[in-house]
Amino acid sequence: MLRPHLLELLRPVLAPLTVLLVAAVLAAGAPALPAPLATLLNLGPYLVLFLGSVISVWFNRGRAFVALASLLAAYAGYAIALELGAQSFALRAVFTAIAVLVPFNILVATLFPERGVAQHRNYRWLLLAAAEILLVAWIASAGRSSLSGVAWHSVLEHWLLKSPPAPLAGRLVFALAFVAAAARAWPRGAADMRPLDVGLAGALVGFFLACEWAASPAVFAVFMTAAGVVLLVSILQESHRLAFRDELTGLPGRRALDERLSGLGPVYTVAMVDVDHFKRFNDTHGHDVGDQVLKLVATRLAEIDGGGRAFRYGGEEFAVVFADTRLDVAYPHLENMRRSIEHYRMAVRGLDRPKDPEAGSKMRAGPATEPPDRTLSVTISIGAAERDGMLTSPGQVVRAADAALYRAKRAGRNRLAR
Repeated sequence: MLRPHLLELLRPVLAPLTVLLVAAVLAAGAPALPAPLATLLNLGPYLVLFLGSVISVWFNRGRAFVALASLLAAYAGYAIALELGAQSFALRAVFTAIAVLVPFNILVATLFPERGVAQHRNYRWLLLAAAEILLVAWIASAGRSSLSGVAWHSVLEHWLLKSPPAPLAGRLVFALAFVAAAARAWPRGAADMRPLDVGLAGALVGFFLACEWAASPAVFAVFMTAAGVVLLVSILQESHRLAFRDELTGLPGRRALDERLSGLGPVYTVAMVDVDHFKRFNDTHGHDVGDQVLKLVATRLAEIDGGGRAFRYGGEEFAVVFADTRLDVAYPHLENMRRSIEHYRMAVRGLDRPKDPEAGSKMRAGPATEPPDRTLSVTISIGAAERDGMLTSPGQVVRAADAALYRAKRAGRNRLAR
C-alpha cells in the first residue's frame, strides 16, 4: 500500500493519466455509438469546458481559464465548420487554425506568472481572443466572398500547415507548450509539483490526441472532453494545495496537520519543533534571511527518517508526526535531525541574489565564482510526546509535545525534550 506522502506526490500525475486512459478506452468504441448517444457525446465538450471555464473564473485561475476558453472556442469552431461538410475547406481551415492557436495560447499563458482572471490589463487577452476568432472566420470563409479571396487555399497547402493529422506547425507549438508547462509544474523537483501546470500539460496531450483523430468527430469529442476534465480536476487539486500547503516552505500546512491527526491510529508520536532565536534572525538580518532559515529547517524536516512527516504549524514552529511509531523509536530520528541542523552552515544570499526560485536554481547550478556573503548557523528545539493511556486524543498529544518544547527552550534551547 502506498504511503500517504507518496500518494500526495503522485496524485497530480495520476489524475491526468487516468482521465486520458479512460478517454482512450471510450474513444475506441465512440465511432460505433448509436445516434442518440453520439449526440450526447458531442455535447460533452461544451458542458465540461464551459463548466471548467466558470470554475476557473470562480477560483481566479488565469492560465486555466485561457486554456479552457481556448478549447471551448476550438471545439465550437470545429463543430460549426463540420456542418459545412467533412471535406469542406472551412473545416480544414478551422482545424489547422485551432491546432496551432490552442497550444499557442497555452504557451503564452504558461510563460507569464499566474495573475488570476481579474487582473490589470486583462483586456489584452480579450483582444487576442477576438483577433483569433476573426482571423479563423476570415480564413474559413476563403472563396465564399470577395473580402476573403482565395489566397488562403494555397497558403494551407504549405508543408508547415498541411493537414490532417495535426500540421507540423501545430506540433511544434504543442511541443514548446508542453515543455513550458512541464518545466513550470516541477520547478524544484517532484515534491513541489504544481497540479495546475501538470493539468495544462495533460490537457495539451488530450488536445493533441483529439487533433490526431480529428477525422472522427466522436473521437475528437472524447479527447476534447478529456482535456477539459483534466483541467477541471487540476483546478480542484490546485485549490486543495493552496489551502493545505504552506507556500513559503512547501510543507503541508495547519489544515493538513489537523486532517492527518484525525486519521491516526492508537499508536503515534508528535514532535513540535521551534527555530531558536528566530526573532533575532529577523531583527538582525531582515525578513528575507528569516524566510531562508524557515526554508532550510523545512527542507531538513521533510527529509527526516523513521517515517516522520513534517508540517508547518505556524510562524517559526513546525510539527512532525510519526504514525504507528512509539516515542522511543522516533526519538533517535528527531535527535539526528536536530544535530544535522545544528552542524549545517547556511549560506546567506546577498541582496543581488534573485528571489525567484527558478532563477536562483540556475545560478546555483552554475560555477561558483564568489563565496557566499556570509554563513549562519541555525538550531532548533524539539518537544515530543506519544499517545498513551493519559494522552488519548490528538489535541492532548500536541499540547504535551508543546509543553515539552517549552521545557527544552527553558533548559537552554537546541535540545530535544520529552
